[in-house]
Amino acid sequence: MPKPCDLQINIDGRQIFLLKEKVISKYCGGFKKILNHQKKRCHVKELGIRINDFPGGPEGFELVSMFCYNNGKIQITEANVCLLYCCAVYLGMTEEVLSNNLLQQTETFLQGIFYWKWSDILVSLKSCQLFYKYADGYGLLEKIICVLAKFVQNSDSNLLTSSPSASSSSSPENNSAQRLSFSSKKTTPEKIKSNLSGKARWFGDLATLPTNIIEKLIQAIGAYKADNKDLVLTRFLLHYLKIATQTKVINCRNSNEYAALAETATYGVISVGKRTFSCRGLFWVLRIVSKCGLRKDVRTELEKLIGGVLEQATLDDLLVSGHDMGVYYDVNLVIRLVRLFVDINGSDDGLSLQKLRRVGRLIDKYLREISPDQNLKISKFLGVAECLPDSARDCYDGVYKAIDIYLESHPSITFEERSRLCRCLNYTKLSFEASKDLAKNPRIPPRVAMQALICQQSKVPTIDYVTESPRMKPSQIVLYNGNTRSSFSQEKKDTEINIEKMQWEVIELAKLHKEVNVSKLLLLNHARASSSPKFC
Repeated sequence: MPKPCDLQINIDGRQIFLLKEKVISKYCGGFKKILNHQKKRCHVKELGIRINDFPGGPEGFELVSMFCYNNGKIQITEANVCLLYCCAVYLGMTEEVLSNNLLQQTETFLQGIFYWKWSDILVSLKSCQLFYKYADGYGLLEKIICVLAKFVQNSDSNLLTSSPSASSSSSPENNSAQRLSFSSKKTTPEKIKSNLSGKARWFGDLATLPTNIIEKLIQAIGAYKADNKDLVLTRFLLHYLKIATQTKVINCRNSNEYAALAETATYGVISVGKRTFSCRGLFWVLRIVSKCGLRKDVRTELEKLIGGVLEQATLDDLLVSGHDMGVYYDVNLVIRLVRLFVDINGSDDGLSLQKLRRVGRLIDKYLREISPDQNLKISKFLGVAECLPDSARDCYDGVYKAIDIYLESHPSITFEERSRLCRCLNYTKLSFEASKDLAKNPRIPPRVAMQALICQQSKVPTIDYVTESPRMKPSQIVLYNGNTRSSFSQEKKDTEINIEKMQWEVIELAKLHKEVNVSKLLLLNHARASSSPKFC
């Protein structure tokens, strides 16, 4: 009496199937060849086969065995058709072995793919993640993605033409669905978040797919990397990358997985530029794509776009994290952006000067924000302070405040480093109050304080007082009416007030000058005392 099971099949070392050789060989041409070869070599009745990396693992082989033991019948659905197709190709379950075999049945089912629903396509694509290599190699993935691309392209036209007041559904299969209206208004992160609610289902469904499938999708659409001019696809990729950066740990090891998607999204942003994205929106894009292994040359193009509108930026925009570089904020990024801005707005017209002054005030705020960072080097501080021309600041009080914060936060820096730090100051553009504070500041080197005082003294004009008014010739006598006399009296009072104010400033400067000289003398005496030999 023959044994009921005479064939052992080990799948991936995870599960062993005990089967009848005749049943399996009837449908699987690949098994039939292997078994015949083993019989010729070994001459044994009980045969065993080990298969590694089988499509779908034990679950896939279990479906095949069900098909064989059910006389070549199995329920094929959108969820299992891709797996059954790959198993049929792998095992050679073709018409040459048996008519209406598994491969033929799956191909017949896949012919109706153009009539599938959006949800059916997504189910099939998600099932391919477990056997991606086979689905891609057998051309099945390309066929499904081409259908998905048609859905996405049709939804693009709806998104571009419909208004946000449409119905609540947002899947591509509903032509009357609510779509995002892309008007000429600029995009900010808040607008993107509010607009995503109108297309959350469409974007959300695709966001669950792996990066390799998304990459093939944008290739099928013809919007890969530099070819991307599709605004809707760009917004989706930014949404996809944002979710990836928030839910997954992206580092230098796996960032290349997202590099192509980040590059495609960036080119899409560059193609529409500042016509669609505000300065804040561009910074939002930069924060996302910077974490995804973006190429340096593509990042430079995006930074040029930001540098051209840097006068619209706020302090929060500039505070980009720099933890991966050992500092709290990315100082090098700000230096690059400011230099790009200066190159673009380097003309001497009034509008450019106004933009320069605006960026100058912004950079002074940024300096005060980064100064407490213990890892911030003096060279980087100076790099930020000096990347703008002198004309960008009408007053250097903000730079002085930043220097004071830095010195207070870094008490261990040497005397030479303190003097080096102060080189970015323009003493002639310091206010009187700032100069007064600088002269009294113990953290400022005395030589720097002296220079600031000298510049302040040169700004105050010398005043000559006339003790006796000169006699006037008759020809110099001018008659005034009442109104002229009153206005002349007011001007005289204003002049006297200004003169009195300047006198007090001169007195204050003299006092400060004396104090600085005394402190400098004490420092010199202390230095001499410390250097002189001591006798017991």
